[in-house]
Amino acid sequence: MSRMRLTRRTLLAAPALLATPLRARGRDRVTFGTNWIAQAEHGGFYQALADGTYERHGLDVRIVPGGPNVNNRALLIAGSLDFFMGGSLIQAFAAVEQNVPTVVVAAIFQKEPQALLSHPGQGLDRWEDLKSIPLLISRTGEATFFRWMVAAHGFSPGQLRPYTFNSGPFCRDPRVAQQGYVTAEPFAIERACGIRPNVFLLAEYGWDTYSTTIETRIDTLQSRSDVVRRFVEASILGWSTYLSGDGAAGNAAIKRDNADMSDEQIAFSTAKLKEYGIVLSGEAIQLGIGALTEARIQGFFSRMVQAGLVKPDTDWRRSFDPRFVNRGLGLRRG
Repeated sequence: MSRMRLTRRTLLAAPALLATPLRARGRDRVTFGTNWIAQAEHGGFYQALADGTYERHGLDVRIVPGGPNVNNRALLIAGSLDFFMGGSLIQAFAAVEQNVPTVVVAAIFQKEPQALLSHPGQGLDRWEDLKSIPLLISRTGEATFFRWMVAAHGFSPGQLRPYTFNSGPFCRDPRVAQQGYVTAEPFAIERACGIRPNVFLLAEYGWDTYSTTIETRIDTLQSRSDVVRRFVEASILGWSTYLSGDGAAGNAAIKRDNADMSDEQIAFSTAKLKEYGIVLSGEAIQLGIGALTEARIQGFFSRMVQAGLVKPDTDWRRSFDPRFVNRGLGLRRG
């Protein structure tokens, strides 16, 4: 159920391109594509839509859910979406390398929720313990964060086993670990396996990419910068309300787009977003929701070069534009 699954699978061809008129009822009409089906990990965007925050910022926003058969990134590049919910900075660096004209303008998640999960009571309660057992990792995970795990922490390619987004193999074998989002897979495992797994958030071991980014095309940033600013600011305020205020409107909107999403899953996911500081931690505590800093991005880029995930001559500064963030927006003090 986690958003990350979109980036772990080969996506099928995108549907017909979407028309995007510039004005609707006096407001600027924009489309925002997510990278998975509606869930709490998208909650702030749905909140801003449902409670009128986008409307108050002069925007008529349509959220276009992602999914296994939807390639919203391709629609952004083609000009049929105005904004896209990106994953890790690996994608942003790759866009620069491939001369894809997109740019990150905000990072809602200061920590990617990606984690490894192990069985309790099996001597697998420390990060170091995971180096001696098989790891269920997807192909995308193998090509990204696992390569960093090998380079930075000494994990071995021989540990890899295929992960098919099914917790059955993990349930049956207590001596394996699997990947998962802290906001989703532990909930599913507890119900499927009857155990509460150990959770090792990769961000706590050095995988410090931003995630759930807001991306747009460079031409949009240049020609409609005020629309970009208003969309970023309204999204940040939506996230602030969703996590620190009354998120009921956002949850109702999520369930309208995804009838399979339960109240229990939403409650679990939002609790974990707060517990792990996925949105509010580190620099964002002072700079505000959506923070982007050059030092953080440069540090992650350097580690990815060492892991062989990006080319050392990539102009990483072209991957982001922080002009609409780092202003303390979305913080509720006192």
